[in-house]
Amino acid sequence: MLDGRVVGEGFNEPIGTNDPTAHAEIVALRDAGKRIGNYRLTGATVYVTIEPCQMCVGAMIHARIARVVYGTTEPKAGAIESAMRAHEHPTLNHRMEATGGVLEAECRELIQEFFRAKRL
Repeated sequence: MLDGRVVGEGFNEPIGTNDPTAHAEIVALRDAGKRIGNYRLTGATVYVTIEPCQMCVGAMIHARIARVVYGTTEPKAGAIESAMRAHEHPTLNHRMEATGGVLEAECRELIQEFFRAKRL
């Protein structure tokens, strides 16, 4: 969201696109950059279901995202609070606010249901 409007959307599609970088956050950042005509999304907020990985946090930092809001943690690869705090590295030239636990139970159930369905 930027200035109260959705400027980019995405969902995980690495398998379908044969692109290991096609995480939902990256796809949404690419979409937003195209829509506004700039890779810098200064002041934008990214909303995601699950805690972003290190790659996605890095992309958000480069895009100058102001804030990331996520529902549930990702214990193995989460790079905001679980496995590391990548957005707080002291050498970064941009700071990004992070808020986790928003609609946490609903987000956790959504992710768990997704993986239950995949296993069938």
